[in-house]
Amino acid sequence: MIIVAIDGHSSCGKSTMAKWLARKVGYIYVDTGAMYRTVTLFAIRNGFITPDARIDEEGLKKALNDVEIGFQLDPNTKLPLACLNGEVVEKEIRGMEVSGLVSPIAALPFVREKLTAQQKAMGEKKGIVMDGRDIGTAVFPQAELKVFVTASAEVRAKRRFLELQEKGEKNLNYDEILKNVQERDYIDSHREMNPLRQAEDAVVLDNSNLTIDEQNQLLLKMFEERKG
Repeated sequence: MIIVAIDGHSSCGKSTMAKWLARKVGYIYVDTGAMYRTVTLFAIRNGFITPDARIDEEGLKKALNDVEIGFQLDPNTKLPLACLNGEVVEKEIRGMEVSGLVSPIAALPFVREKLTAQQKAMGEKKGIVMDGRDIGTAVFPQAELKVFVTASAEVRAKRRFLELQEKGEKNLNYDEILKNVQERDYIDSHREMNPLRQAEDAVVLDNSNLTIDEQNQLLLKMFEERKG
């Protein structure tokens, strides 16, 4: 068994392809973005983010010591659902409010330290597919397969718009979503600790013009070559 590390920009389909590969090859799947989104939801719910988006870092750091971020397996889909202190929050973490605040929360060193340690422990026995922003560079630099997924900001914003629309979100604005995608790219790439960047030995997968099936087949081919 090997470790598959899938990194890349927001809304480029990392989680979709990672879930597919894990199911296809019988590996464990971990969505690290969901972990950061869950911390963001906790911060919002408990008043650690002010209405003008300032973060009470000291308060959040203290409170986070007693917070459990984890996953619960969906009995129907067999996929992990994000949990906050035992509560399934998968739907709550996917809205625009959390999306607009997750990057600054994920940039906090104490948040990254806590979640990175948890993620490393998850992959000790290999046989895992993990996606995020720093999996191939910080969490599993020893991963046998590293993939860096990207697509144009416009394509990603359109995909995000349609995804939210399908989930019943109201009052959606494409321009606002595009701005959010671009802002997240900048914050993720410029944060002080473990910024988003392509690992030197990662394979780039630009799916701007690929169908889901085409990207999945490319990923499976990479997996089979590395697994040997």
